Amino acid sequence: MSDLVDSFYAKMPEFDETPPPGLSPEARATLLKSFYPDYRPEGKATIRVGPNAGTVVPEEIATLLESRSRIEGTRALPDHPDRDVDVLIVGGGGAGITAALHASEQGAGVLLATKLRVGDSNTVMAEGGIQSALGEGDSPVDHFRDTFRGGHGANDPALLSVLVQEGPGMVEWLVSRGILFDRDPQGNLSLRKGGGTSRPRLISAKDYTGLELIRVLKEDVVNAPVEILEFSPAVELLQGPGGACAGAVLWDLDSRKYLYVKAKTVILATGGTGRLHLGGFATSNHFGATGDGLCMAYRMGAKLVHIDSFQYHPTGVIFPSEMAGMLITEAVRGAGARMYNRLGKRFVNELETRDVVASAIIRECSEGRGVPTPSGASGVYLDLASIDREAGEGTVAKRFPNIVKLMTRHQVDPTRVPILVYPTLHYQNGGLQTDPNGHTSIPNLLVAGEASGGLHGTNRLMGNSLLELFVFGRRAGLEAAKASRERAPFSWKEVSMAHVDHFEQLLAREFEGADRPMAPTLFPDYRRKDS
Repeated sequence: MSDLVDSFYAKMPEFDETPPPGLSPEARATLLKSFYPDYRPEGKATIRVGPNAGTVVPEEIATLLESRSRIEGTRALPDHPDRDVDVLIVGGGGAGITAALHASEQGAGVLLATKLRVGDSNTVMAEGGIQSALGEGDSPVDHFRDTFRGGHGANDPALLSVLVQEGPGMVEWLVSRGILFDRDPQGNLSLRKGGGTSRPRLISAKDYTGLELIRVLKEDVVNAPVEILEFSPAVELLQGPGGACAGAVLWDLDSRKYLYVKAKTVILATGGTGRLHLGGFATSNHFGATGDGLCMAYRMGAKLVHIDSFQYHPTGVIFPSEMAGMLITEAVRGAGARMYNRLGKRFVNELETRDVVASAIIRECSEGRGVPTPSGASGVYLDLASIDREAGEGTVAKRFPNIVKLMTRHQVDPTRVPILVYPTLHYQNGGLQTDPNGHTSIPNLLVAGEASGGLHGTNRLMGNSLLELFVFGRRAGLEAAKASRERAPFSWKEVSMAHVDHFEQLLAREFEGADRPMAPTLFPDYRRKDS
């Protein structure tokens, strides 16, 4: 170990493995309201313009939604579009790829446009696994019940019913594509438990599940009859007859020119907002997770749901500081990892729901029981060595090789010493409101994946986001292909950005004299600001 890491771990207390007291429903609610960032008044703003006017959200979200377009001036369109397709899919993660595969299988002409490369997304970073009712004694009803309870009863029942019923079939589809999930000694899919679940129903590929998924599906979509435009993020949607979506304007990062795409249907699969760093939190999210789809669709009049709700994953690395935000999958706690405060005491059941565990960690640090770091931050100990003690030496290295590799690279061997963790901004619980087929309130504009809202309520259970990508990515792809066949023909002359002009007029009226920022931001700005 380096001197800094060595000296830090020299101060560790003795760990007391006595289980913490259980939480009553009342104590759980008090803990959340007192410490979870969603419930605290600091850093909030009220949306003043658009379909969600009056909603209190994080300041960064209000700024994103009430922004000006990156396209300035008259916004006149060229004489002809650069592309004319049946289905335009914006976003190249798990949801976008799945939608593209299923839409193209229906014979639709598909264009997949992505900000960076196909697969560069939050999906590829997912570690823990996919939750689906596959085990003996389990059922979609149990999966529904666990998820509804975990989402505090705010889940859209129609969306959730689709997820749990179609989940096993989508796992079968993934296996048929060649995904190498972990197996038990009998050759069956290995099922593990996650926080807030009543049954073991997580399937995974070690601790790099997302990487394995993208490894296979990227090859599939590259070899499918799908046109792919990489390094081409969308910066504005286009409006056609009757206010329906009619395509999008892309920004070619190489040529620095706009590309105009006319499309019969558009699917937004643009992911979440972690790189906005709500409240100054570190994030586990991919570099491009800047909420692009939200602001573009909002200008068009699409309604958002639960956009005041975000998931702060309990166990993001906080030391060494250069690793801040790196996620330690919940699967380690499902395998038996324990958490301790500065006094060496366990302070919460490690398999409580994510929001409860995160709140408990924030409480410990706020009340002086956190472990201070050399940089002035604080966290709690996450001890993976307890897994080896209970399941046999070498279990951590076998089941979580990526964590061991990354932590050891920074001179922390998690098989010998605990990892210091603190909640990290991880997931956008809310998003664009959809029906079970992915339709938004805007005709011919669909959404799939993390950009959508309603499924998870106000707290997501581990493994449901990966399942969502495939269940609703498939549905959106099939529905987009169908809608493109049924849409009445329209000409390029009927396409405009009139909705953008209208939205900016509302902004100018509400924020008179104030210069609003432009969005999508596309990428976070980490340049050093000189004072």
